[in-house]
Amino acid sequence: MKRRFIRIIVCAVVAAAFFSLLSAGKKNEELPADYSYVLMEANSRTVLCENNSRQLRSAGYLNKLMTLLLVAEDLETGKYKLSDELVASENVRGTKGSVVWLEPGDKMTVEELLKSVIIGNANDAVTVLAESSEQSVEKFVMRMNTEAFDLGLRDTNFYSPYGYDNSEELTTAADMAVICSKLSEYEDLLPYFSTWRDFVKNGTVELVSENQLTRTYKRHAGFKASHSELSGYCVAECGASENGTKYIAVVLGAPDAETTQNKAKELCRKGFNDYKVTATMFPDEMLVPLKVRNGRDLAVPIRLRTQNTVVIPKGSGELRTYTVLPKYITAPVKEGQVIGTAAFYNGKTLVYESDIVTADSVRPLDMRYILDKMLLNIVE
Repeated sequence: MKRRFIRIIVCAVVAAAFFSLLSAGKKNEELPADYSYVLMEANSRTVLCENNSRQLRSAGYLNKLMTLLLVAEDLETGKYKLSDELVASENVRGTKGSVVWLEPGDKMTVEELLKSVIIGNANDAVTVLAESSEQSVEKFVMRMNTEAFDLGLRDTNFYSPYGYDNSEELTTAADMAVICSKLSEYEDLLPYFSTWRDFVKNGTVELVSENQLTRTYKRHAGFKASHSELSGYCVAECGASENGTKYIAVVLGAPDAETTQNKAKELCRKGFNDYKVTATMFPDEMLVPLKVRNGRDLAVPIRLRTQNTVVIPKGSGELRTYTVLPKYITAPVKEGQVIGTAAFYNGKTLVYESDIVTADSVRPLDMRYILDKMLLNIVE
């Protein structure tokens, strides 16, 4: 009887363990296998290090970075100025999440609204900026998605300017890094991203940044940290050197704040320690004007269509340049006409390629031009 009782207990324990493993397996299927991260050089947008960087994820409040990018563009085009006062509409009533307690009719400057969003994640401030930019939040969201498409982001969808938890509002670490790279071009906003604590509304509302890197990372230049039940812990960080080199680190879906902060710093350090940025310079010997046949000029100057910077491992030698050019071209020649290509290699790796174009135009010879030249020579 006693032996039978022990067998029953053992069976119960085994069954409980079995069902426990089954339930754990189901939970693991619902969770991402690992969090995502990416390291990108800001100017060239070269991905230097990544893990699941193309995996679709929620990014929570980091989606506000696209909101801020559009506001930065509006400031640049003069749609409004930092000193302009904007009026809160009825739509600020009942705003969810972080707020600065705006009421309909309240006025705040664009600068204070930006601080409220960048430092304090204030969603009511987002409403005021979005409506001032595009008349309605809905139109602003349409513009957010248009901007994402123009930036080449094919894995990102926005449903609001706030970054509320939404299982359909997804992005990737790689796409978010591109948004940050573009945003880093707006130097006037970077001081706000580097502020840990500030006040608005005549000092009555305190703003505190969730991004601890504003205080703990010496090379911090932006951007934002966030967390929610759906997105996990996320951070988008920009590290900048004294010479202006910027590296973007994005971490999505980490298990805790410490992991995100440490990983972002580790990635940025890797950028500065292991890589260097160099320009794609066209060799002087290749700048010789190209011969032109049957033209009013004997040659035409040439240039690269685009110059750029590339990021390569430290310790690499000088970039090698290979050009493909004809011996001559025949008039007429248009300015900007493609006549060849230039390829830049780091060792055997192609790092950049550009068209070679004409820097001027050349009209063709005709009988009238030839006669005029002959008469001019006779007169002289």
